[in-house]
Amino acid sequence: MGRHREQTVEGVDPHLNVRIHEAAEGTTGPHRPVILLHGFASSAKLNWEDAGWITALTQAGRRVVTVDLPGHGGSPSPEEMDAYSPSRIRADLLQLIYNAHVRPLKDDDDSTGVDLIGYSLGARLAWEFGATQPEMVRRMVLGGPGVGDPLADFDLRAAQQYLADGTEIADPTTAELLRMATLVPSNNVFALLTMIEAIKIEPFVPAEAVPRMPVLLVAGEKDELATTAPELAKLSGNAELLWLPARTHANAVTSRAFKNAAIEFLAG
Repeated sequence: MGRHREQTVEGVDPHLNVRIHEAAEGTTGPHRPVILLHGFASSAKLNWEDAGWITALTQAGRRVVTVDLPGHGGSPSPEEMDAYSPSRIRADLLQLIYNAHVRPLKDDDDSTGVDLIGYSLGARLAWEFGATQPEMVRRMVLGGPGVGDPLADFDLRAAQQYLADGTEIADPTTAELLRMATLVPSNNVFALLTMIEAIKIEPFVPAEAVPRMPVLLVAGEKDELATTAPELAKLSGNAELLWLPARTHANAVTSRAFKNAAIEFLAG
């Protein structure tokens, strides 16, 4: 099993909760860290630890960095909307990398740069980070991806009305996202709605910033939020696409085939 320790990185926005998971004893692997970005209404524990990703990656010799996004997991729920914006989160991630003394990529040095694995909202953040910081990201694995932005299309008023008096939500995607947000008892639903407000100001437009490093896109065949993953692959021009039979957006992340493909791809 991999060992983990909590680390506070000086200078990183305190809204992010960061944990370091060291490679399993006796294993060898690249010295470059792999950063895991979870999905909306999830957490590093739910998305990565409970689903077996940290164990799989540390046993493969990787040093793993997990991040709880603002309002999620072990991170606080700030009142200011700016703390939840995608651009602010990407800036915090860049500061985290700088403070960890990670150097820009160099072909013959596996201690430079980082690898990224993101799921759902985490995939969106990774896509944009890779596009804007190409000198720091070697490879990326994006799960549950698509060119659309369900959070930007979220019916915020209907969700607020539902929470106030139980009025049924007409839009099925909004209803499902709100169900996900309320499924975990520890979630601060109002903080998550604040994140949605921030995302509406900065919707995902993948064609405006396209990462050029190798990318592995992974989605369940029954994932309705990832039906446009092939369009992302075409935008990239340097992407592989893996479909997981019978998997949905909710359970694709637990797939052993997903983990194996990610580990193999990042080792390429």
